[in-house]
Amino acid sequence: MGTGARQAVIMVGGKGTRLMPLTKYRPKPILPVLDKPCLRYLIESMAGAGIKEVILACGYRSSQLVEAVGDGSDLGIEIHYSYETEPLGTGGAMKQIEDRLDDVFIAANGDVFADISIAEQIDVHRSTNASVTISLTSVEDPREFGIARLDDSGRILEFKEKPKLEEVFSDLVNAGVYVVNRSVLADIPPNVFYDFSKDLVPILMARGERIQGFMLNGIWKDVGRPSDLLNVNLAMATKLYDYLSWGGKSTESTVIKKPFFLAAGSSILGSEAAAAVVLENCSIKESKITNSLIMKGCSIASARIENCIIGEGCRISPRARISNAVLGDGTVVETGAEIIGDKVF
Repeated sequence: MGTGARQAVIMVGGKGTRLMPLTKYRPKPILPVLDKPCLRYLIESMAGAGIKEVILACGYRSSQLVEAVGDGSDLGIEIHYSYETEPLGTGGAMKQIEDRLDDVFIAANGDVFADISIAEQIDVHRSTNASVTISLTSVEDPREFGIARLDDSGRILEFKEKPKLEEVFSDLVNAGVYVVNRSVLADIPPNVFYDFSKDLVPILMARGERIQGFMLNGIWKDVGRPSDLLNVNLAMATKLYDYLSWGGKSTESTVIKKPFFLAAGSSILGSEAAAAVVLENCSIKESKITNSLIMKGCSIASARIENCIIGEGCRISPRARISNAVLGDGTVVETGAEIIGDKVF
């Protein structure tokens, strides 16, 4: 699909501290959504919009990011990497590679999940002669985001980052995908931490430049907490596998209530599963799994797990009960143990 924009920058430098212990050994953007890294969906959306080059602005555990994401050849695009020695923020990351950027490019926060169509946003940007076009979506509680008020043409008239309750004037929030004219980066000072939406957008608006809003289509989720990661996995299981009748030897004697996903090399036998995502090479026997994400390489026997994320390579022994918890990679839960409402590192 030819849209005129060929280049994108994705900011993936954050540590994802709210997602601990899941981010103790991996960067947040490669946390799994079904059978691939979270970031992969956004990159695929960009490739579908005609983007040919993606630059990842990296920081925390960047070598793992490179290994998980690769060079883009399987998507017919080029993926390059820019490395920060100190955190630069979303604006600072763009400024660092300003001389490598096209006149119009896509920018995106890598800490969100986005399985969306970007091509239309690029078209709106060009047709409205905007300096920046910001993707927007509606949420129930907008206080953790930047909120926007629009006129009838979609131009943003008012924008405020993380408002207090009494300051909320809209449920439309910044979804973290932008179309940007490179010329606006001239206002960002070099080699400093600088936030694109908080620091730069108000300057552009005060000067009278057009900041356009664009309502996203597709699935978008802020993945800031473990519960968000679980919900994204369940949403994609519904979108991609709700039609599937799960059966065969890998789910023998198991009662399944959708949403449900079972990855390659895994089995769940003699069990109950409701709203569950089980990733690669897991073995689950005679257990009850409810509203939970089981990451790859886990072994679970005769246990009850509800409202949980179980990290990679965990071993859950018989008669264990785990509820409202997040287990870090490699956790061993002994026979008869209970873990309720805790994060295990």
